[in-house]
Amino acid sequence: MASERKTAIVTGAASGIGRAMALGLAQAGIDVIGVDRAAQALAGVAASAAGFAGKFIAHPADLSQADSFDAIVNTALANTGRIDILVNNAGVGQASIKADQRRDPIRFWETTPEQWARFLAVNATAPIMMARAVVPHMIKANSGRVITVTTSLGTMVREGYLLYGSSKAAAESAMAVLAADLKGTGVTANVLVPGGVTNTGLVGDESGDRAKMLQPEIMVPPLLWLVSDAANAVSGRRFIAADWDTALPADQAAQQAGAPVAWLSIARMPIEPK
Repeated sequence: MASERKTAIVTGAASGIGRAMALGLAQAGIDVIGVDRAAQALAGVAASAAGFAGKFIAHPADLSQADSFDAIVNTALANTGRIDILVNNAGVGQASIKADQRRDPIRFWETTPEQWARFLAVNATAPIMMARAVVPHMIKANSGRVITVTTSLGTMVREGYLLYGSSKAAAESAMAVLAADLKGTGVTANVLVPGGVTNTGLVGDESGDRAKMLQPEIMVPPLLWLVSDAANAVSGRRFIAADWDTALPADQAAQQAGAPVAWLSIARMPIEPK
């Protein structure tokens, strides 16, 4: 029988930001399908979520594989009968290629076609394909949330960040298109970013003192607001978790931490023939 609780799919749920968001949603009473390549780590998240109001269901998967998206949707529907929320968080970081890449940048001519394809597959293509797989179910229900974790603008344009920055920029642009396409459907699309270097496995140990980095849990308050009824009409926005003031009422915190998605506030639209 279908659950009366909401169901969220969270990719990259085994560690870091994804783990924090998955646990935050489950603690708030939302059932979570946690997706990650790291099956053992996913099992650890499930153990941490034991006793929460929402259940955590582990689904090991490699999002670079085209057959993974429908399989994830099938797991969600088989276990809860619904899909209300998609959190696109899975990502590949450049520390996986060079541990000291912040100090010794990876120049674009040093990247291989295989590296470029992998980063695009996970950071850019997977969020779009996951949305493509879940949105028809959301449109049928006249309700749904697509939330994608991209990165700060500075990371998208800094030296040595072709692989990560450009692939995350593509994901952000895609969310602007999704928000436009989804107008009037009851389904929203937004971006949520930490706002700086965050204590996750994506950044190498040479990135600085981990205690002084942003911590993954910073993402939970804005996420819970974005999936609440208060955000029903909020779409095409990007929110910076570091700017979210938990001392403020949530709507005021959202106003302070939000801006138009895909840098629309700092660029102008193209001139077109009349």
